[in-house]
Amino acid sequence: MNALSCVLLACLPAGPGQPPADPPGPPIPPRTEPAAPTDGAIVVDQPLDEPAAAARRDAFAALMTGATLTGRFSIDGAADKLPEERYEIGQVSYVKDDLWTIAARIKYGANDVTVPVPVKVFWAGDTPVITLEETTLPGLGTFSARVLVHKTGSGQTRYAGTWQHDDKGGCLFGVVEPKANPEE
Repeated sequence: MNALSCVLLACLPAGPGQPPADPPGPPIPPRTEPAAPTDGAIVVDQPLDEPAAAARRDAFAALMTGATLTGRFSIDGAADKLPEERYEIGQVSYVKDDLWTIAARIKYGANDVTVPVPVKVFWAGDTPVITLEETTLPGLGTFSARVLVHKTGSGQTRYAGTWQHDDKGGCLFGVVEPKANPEE
């Protein structure tokens, strides 16, 4: 039995001859003050002041500009195959609000093009989530994706997420290799 099966079974109501599930506890009162981080972590529901938001945007742009993402992806219905993928990132530019432009070299089949891809970047705490929603790239198709970028305590940066390209979709994962010489 896998973890998903355990979660699903735990959510099922008790069957005949089974004791009923414990009644729910008292309701959790709404929080009236934002939680203060105790370990320097960013609290998800607490907005950042502009200098902190600008620093976070600058760090994301610096990490991703010139980076190469290498990994694998799955295709729904073909779980036994994990083809390799590679994305070469050019300039990553903040536009406004959650809007960004990522210049990405896209190579697959007979295509080998660098295109500016309009994305939104949302933040789960200090983790950026790159969001593409039903975006048509001329000559390539229509894409949707959610890709999170996580810098680990060891300094390695990984990406993982889901993708949809026209009628095909799946998951993707790999590592972010920063630009070799960040001074360039």
